[in-house]
Amino acid sequence: MSKLALRALRSCGIFSLTRTISARMARILMYHNFSGSQGTDPDALNVEGLRRQFEYLRQHFHVVPLLQLAEQVASGRELDTNLVALTIDDGRRSCYEYLFPLLVEFKFPATFFVLSSFVRGEDWIWTDKVVWLSEQSTPPAELVPGKLDALFKSLNRMRPEERNARIQAMARSIGVSIPASAPAKFEPCSWSELREMADSGLMEIGSHTVSHPILSSITDEESWKELTLSKSQIEEEIGRNVRCFCYPNGMAEDYRPSQVQQVERAGYDCSVIAQFGMVSRNSDRYRLPRIGVARKSTTLEFSKYLDGFAYYQQKLGAGAG
Repeated sequence: MSKLALRALRSCGIFSLTRTISARMARILMYHNFSGSQGTDPDALNVEGLRRQFEYLRQHFHVVPLLQLAEQVASGRELDTNLVALTIDDGRRSCYEYLFPLLVEFKFPATFFVLSSFVRGEDWIWTDKVVWLSEQSTPPAELVPGKLDALFKSLNRMRPEERNARIQAMARSIGVSIPASAPAKFEPCSWSELREMADSGLMEIGSHTVSHPILSSITDEESWKELTLSKSQIEEEIGRNVRCFCYPNGMAEDYRPSQVQQVERAGYDCSVIAQFGMVSRNSDRYRLPRIGVARKSTTLEFSKYLDGFAYYQQKLGAGAG
């Protein structure tokens, strides 16, 4: 739908209407990367875009901790109106550098899902290695524009050792070595920065596993270790219970029902996925849907999703199919 059509719909009150009729459904927003003023990285939301989003949230919604929202879902009662929870995946330092100051300014709570091996400096995120390779002056043939999404889908289905070997082979094909540590754009938060955010009372630190495997690509024994070891490693460093979990990649094919059960048995109170949707009183608190908003830097784009228009648009489209 064109921006002109969206503006017309918003002007005639459709967005306000969908916000009203969806008021008892909560929104969980999903972020990954951030950048400074006028940042141009398409995968990183710059601070100006983030501020516009936060101003819209302050005007129309109530931003609450993810755990508070999950507790309402677990109770089975009708949700409070206009709830929003903020979540950030992976553990990159850009969250501390650019998002956290705005959380403090707006007094918004959020949940930050981190990879324990990444913060420990043992490795950096395999998806970022692929992006780094795609940004080289002569990228591998598999990573030229238009092919990156297809490659990610292929890598998601591989076991970690096979996937890592494929990434190394792509690097060798163009004569480069993947850095041992993450370049500045991809570097992790430190434990002290995570403790500072947790101690502020605004940031809940959750687990995103140890090493970001796609859970459906590994055995249940391996996924149990990813769930429990990441939890204990983070808890040891920040001195707080880790109560929230985020599935790597987080689409329906990326985890098995047995692994959803593992999340609960491992001691987490809730978990989030990446599938688009809103949260109702009947939602599964171990498969809470989210709304990706990293690329929605204008108020028009943001309101389309936050006000529920995109949700009902999808529902009508599915019904028509």
